[in-house]
Amino acid sequence: MNVSHNSIDKLNAVISIEIEKADYAERVKKSLRSYGERANIPGFRRGHVPYGMLVKMFGKSVKAEEINRLVSESLYNYISDNKLNILGEPMTAEDQTIDLDAEENFTFKFDIALAPEINVTVDKNIKVPYYNIAVSDDMVAKQDEMFRQRQGKQLTVEAVTEERDLVKGSMVELENGAAKEGGIVVESTILSPAYIKEEKEKFNGVKVGDKVVFNPAAACQDSVGELASMLNIDREAAANVKSDFEMTVTEITHLQPAEHDQEFFDGIFGKDNVKSEEEYTAKVREMIAAQLAPESDYRFGIDARKAIETAVGEIELPSEFLKRWLVATNEKYTDENIAEEYGKMEADLKWHLIKEHIAKAFEVKVADEDLKALAMSVTRQQFAQYGMTNVPDELLENYLQEMLKSKESRSQLIDRATEAKIQTAIKNAVTLEEKEISTEDFGKLFQE
Repeated sequence: MNVSHNSIDKLNAVISIEIEKADYAERVKKSLRSYGERANIPGFRRGHVPYGMLVKMFGKSVKAEEINRLVSESLYNYISDNKLNILGEPMTAEDQTIDLDAEENFTFKFDIALAPEINVTVDKNIKVPYYNIAVSDDMVAKQDEMFRQRQGKQLTVEAVTEERDLVKGSMVELENGAAKEGGIVVESTILSPAYIKEEKEKFNGVKVGDKVVFNPAAACQDSVGELASMLNIDREAAANVKSDFEMTVTEITHLQPAEHDQEFFDGIFGKDNVKSEEEYTAKVREMIAAQLAPESDYRFGIDARKAIETAVGEIELPSEFLKRWLVATNEKYTDENIAEEYGKMEADLKWHLIKEHIAKAFEVKVADEDLKALAMSVTRQQFAQYGMTNVPDELLENYLQEMLKSKESRSQLIDRATEAKIQTAIKNAVTLEEKEISTEDFGKLFQE
């Protein structure tokens, strides 16, 4: 057997694998005997099928299997042994025709695409802007309001004092100003003026025992789902409701925001982690800054990519091979759309090659502790979305262990951790031009 490769140009080559009968004959014989030991053939005891019959029954298929296996092993061993940096996967040469039944000696040819040689140097000579998003007093005030609302207490009051109050009562459908005969009657429902889109002014200052006439369809701006929920009826029936209703108020609930006391501080940031108004404000500001940091990092990634691509210069890819390979391996690509689709992905393919060089240069590796740290961060963020900012570590540990057990989740975490490490390596290597920026101006960067 002889394996060799011939360069077509600096990006394309052909690997040739010459096989003679002696290279595969023994493998075929061994495989056939293995078939004989396992096959259940009428008229013969298992393991006692004549070899000639095995050849007649399975010879062609076994020969094809063993030749394909030998060729595949030889191909990938050659690529590995010769450290060929290929793109995609080897593809059978387009002009190749082989008849396994009629021949004994074969020459298999495979087209391969070689990764271009690129020079990637990431150092202080590359300058990248880094935008630190300023935490405004308004951001702190809004976050504080959210915390106070979350830690607040529900109080039963006599009158509506603000639109976020909850109004409970019964409702009856009206016709000509009076209760409609056979109309809709709602024994109990709850609404909040804050979520009424029209007619909310009718609930200003309403007291327990008052009767309020309003139009639920208008209040919900014809949202069938909201109207059905308010009237406790199905969506189909709600679609036809346009009448006024009279609501008799039976109860009003007011959310009393929490005061800035030690109980409040402990509930937000854990026991005794914050002990004063000043410490609380500083902690809130720090928390918001941490929440904004990923946005800054995301923008840095965009700007760093642009700067590094400029420093690297133009990269030539074996485009025709890659188009052919994509059509052959992915059903979403066809001969008709591959030119357009490839055009969309070419820039990302080049950036992927650059990142591979960066990962190798900075010896980027993802360890188990990296995955665990990322899983902990993801889990903590998931709880924070539901307002749970002080979840015990032991509870987070249980969730992240479940996450790491999932093959799909683990793979996603590895990709994210690798990407994050590459970005950190870039961030530490280049010259950062740090700038403080408002959220408004930061948003404009993406419009540009």
